[in-house]
Amino acid sequence: MVDLNQLALFVRVVQAGSFAEAARRMAMPPTTLSRQVAQLEDALQLRLLQRSTRKLSLTDAGRTLFDRCAPQIDDLRAAANELSGEDQLPKGNVRIAAPASFFDFFSIDWVREFLQRYPAVQLEFVLSDGMADFIGEGIDVAFRGGGELADSSLVARKLTTTYLSLAASPDYLAARGTPQAVADLASHDCIRAIGPAGGTTTWRLNGPSGPLQVSVSGPFSANTSQAQLKAAIAGLGICLAPIRTLQPRFRTGELVEVLPGVATAPGGLYAVFPSRRHLPRAVTAFVDRVAEYIQAQSAAQP
Repeated sequence: MVDLNQLALFVRVVQAGSFAEAARRMAMPPTTLSRQVAQLEDALQLRLLQRSTRKLSLTDAGRTLFDRCAPQIDDLRAAANELSGEDQLPKGNVRIAAPASFFDFFSIDWVREFLQRYPAVQLEFVLSDGMADFIGEGIDVAFRGGGELADSSLVARKLTTTYLSLAASPDYLAARGTPQAVADLASHDCIRAIGPAGGTTTWRLNGPSGPLQVSVSGPFSANTSQAQLKAAIAGLGICLAPIRTLQPRFRTGELVEVLPGVATAPGGLYAVFPSRRHLPRAVTAFVDRVAEYIQAQSAAQP
């Protein structure tokens, strides 16, 4: 017979991303958790988790069991918390995946204010321009820019609309000339995100006459927007970056807008969750605070 307590512990381990993190959240020894999940596997005669020194991954059987059981376990936990009053104040650990440049846009001061307001909350930031592995990395919420989500199993909340625009340093434009049309970008050094091998990237842009696209290349590419922006400031070429990132550099003169009126189609900044069911109060409180910060920043811009 399957032990329902062991089933609940298995769900908590998967949601936390590791035995160590689940044990920390539940204040119990990792060895106890590991033993309980191993006993569950023995009872089911199935391997549920592939264990390694770095992370856990679900087997096909483990994924099926988790998908079927997690909603029910969450429902039971939520009901118990509501009756006991434990969910009234945000608390617990929130693991956040965000772009490498996250704190270029969001002042660390508001994070301090958030933690002062909710002293029972702990925040962990995983900063990378790559896509987060929600289960493998134990992510509670990820901030992503762009259009539609490729993974339809995820749930997204749009926080703001974003556009990408073109920019270059005054030195680069003085040396190479200023493009007069989108087609001119093909003969310029363009700073690109690292993508498939081949040396060119297609930029899809919107201009006064409608959608346009151009294949661009250049000697410098990088996998973070921070590095691409710094390369543009250093004169290595023309970059395509969020307008809110570029505007402060336009004001200081570090960068000059290239082809004003030409930008990407509108995208967005999203808060992305693995599920909409019973989000911890600490997660929703943090995302609400990010949304408030974005609104305040937008209202303050001229």
